[in-house]
Amino acid sequence: MDKAKVKKLIGDNIVVVVLILLCIGFGLASNTFFSSRNVSNIMSQMCQNALLASGLTYVIILGGIDISVGSIAGVAGVIAAFAGLQFPNMSVAGSILLLIGVGVGVGFVCGAINGGLIAYLDVIPMICTLSTLTALRGVAFILTGGQPVYGLPDNFAFLGAKRIIPTPGMPNGAVPVVVIFTVIVVAFMHILLSRTVFGRHVFAVGSNRNVAHLCGINVRKVTFISHVLCGITAGLCGITIASKLQNGQPNAGNTYEMFAIASTVLGGTSLAGGSGSVARAMFGCAVIAVIKTGMDLLQIYSYWQNVVIGCIIILAVVLDMAQKKRQSA
Repeated sequence: MDKAKVKKLIGDNIVVVVLILLCIGFGLASNTFFSSRNVSNIMSQMCQNALLASGLTYVIILGGIDISVGSIAGVAGVIAAFAGLQFPNMSVAGSILLLIGVGVGVGFVCGAINGGLIAYLDVIPMICTLSTLTALRGVAFILTGGQPVYGLPDNFAFLGAKRIIPTPGMPNGAVPVVVIFTVIVVAFMHILLSRTVFGRHVFAVGSNRNVAHLCGINVRKVTFISHVLCGITAGLCGITIASKLQNGQPNAGNTYEMFAIASTVLGGTSLAGGSGSVARAMFGCAVIAVIKTGMDLLQIYSYWQNVVIGCIIILAVVLDMAQKKRQSA
């Protein structure tokens, strides 16, 4: 393989290379990084970000942005907690159905609001979602009076905190249930985007809205549905947070949108629209999770962690711009 092909291969898979290098670096710096317990923790930490990124991928491919997903997650978690208080004796199956129902319902409504304003009233996506970010966070605090919702039944925590498949080193379970749930949701979102007519329409609209319209694609409908899907995945993220904490926090999901956007762009989804992949966005989520976990193991102060994550967001944008220049050259 010649140098040009190697360079292109690395350039096309830079996030995978970065992930491998990070794992090697943290593995050498900490003896416990590759332990089964830590790997399980990394998978668990990825879940909320992965759920958000799977929906954001659709919106960013369209050339838009949704910075309200963290607030949608917060509202969904609070409403799920209030719903859980109404069923103190709920079964495990009942708790899962309740959480998923609330997540999908709240996410659908919030996504439909964003989608309706953007697709049919032509509100600028950044302005629209900035407004709903603020409004929905206010709703979460109004509903709770600014206080967490406590007193939830034990089974409420099954989806977010329970682990299965015990091992000698982890008798309580090595595989978090939330990881299985996240894999199912992400797989659905990936197949919908990459294997269906609707997915092709998303790419077409993101590449050129006018050409897509002339080809007979209902641009407004595609935009609306994409925002609804983004809202639903944000709602599902919120219920996993509430289940994990076993309470409803009005500030849950705060700043999560920044991590999700960074992960999506690191995974190769262009901020200019027209290209991207849910599966590749998961590599971006893994990079964020590995960095956060590795810095925790090295006992790096959280303030410095915020600096690093901020630099990663800048790097993601720079890489996206560089890739666009390379493609246009």
